[in-house]
Amino acid sequence: MWYYYEKREARSKVVISEKVFKPVFKLFRRRTGVLAFVGMIILLFYIFLAIFAPVLAPYDPTVRVGRSLQPPSEKHIFGTDNLGRDVFSRVIYGSRVALMVAFLAVAIASTIGIPLGLISGYVGGVFDRVLTLVMDAVYSFPGLILAIAVAAVLGPGMMNIAVSIAVVYAPTYFRVVRNQVASVKNELYVEAARALGAKDWEILVKYVLPNVFPSIVVVLSMNLADAIMTEAGLSFLGLGIAPPTPDWGFDLSNGQRFILSRAWWGVLFPGLAITTSVLGFSMFSEGLSEILNPNIEERSK
Repeated sequence: MWYYYEKREARSKVVISEKVFKPVFKLFRRRTGVLAFVGMIILLFYIFLAIFAPVLAPYDPTVRVGRSLQPPSEKHIFGTDNLGRDVFSRVIYGSRVALMVAFLAVAIASTIGIPLGLISGYVGGVFDRVLTLVMDAVYSFPGLILAIAVAAVLGPGMMNIAVSIAVVYAPTYFRVVRNQVASVKNELYVEAARALGAKDWEILVKYVLPNVFPSIVVVLSMNLADAIMTEAGLSFLGLGIAPPTPDWGFDLSNGQRFILSRAWWGVLFPGLAITTSVLGFSMFSEGLSEILNPNIEERSK
């Protein structure tokens, strides 16, 4: 009896390992899985910095702690800026601003674009044409220029910058979701649900939205990378977070004024933070796109 119990338990463990771990190992043996995994590690690193910034930063990022434009040393491993503030501490705290603005902007944009795309694609008719025309008009503007215009009207502040970036990306969600819904709403399972008496909102939530969700996830991760770059660009132009709050874009703009004084560290380290965080989101979104849509990878071979 005990023998059969142990045999059954061992068999259950094998089944669990095959169902859980085998697909994971198979996934990360592929190029797309490795790409997504490396991007995820970079993202988790910056999220870790943002959460534990008060513990990891050796100094207050807004207070003078040394001589102006001091080069990297044991005391200040990233050097100091023109006001004697520790660049390493400002880079760590700057991850908070970058990620918070990016996530806020994407949350606002998706909250606007996804429902409008669902309704517009499903309803069709005049409502769809008018809404598509409005979104295409907004989408036709260069993203950074539109964000600059909105940010100039709203003024500095984390929420205002997030709103200005969300205005740029809301049409992206609308276009993706609307096109997906327009092709999905005529499928047989949707017609069957409608014939069984399902309400329109039930069809949208239970049958249509799950089929467009993979595309939404990919767009989310891609827009997070773009949002970080846009926020850095706005801060570089003086339209972002008000100083002395640590911000990668503002520190990059501040540091480039002293390049001729050979203070290269003021540009290098904020620039590396922007580049690596955007690279992490881009790698994660690229890998995620090919994982959720494996036919893309098969066609590329």
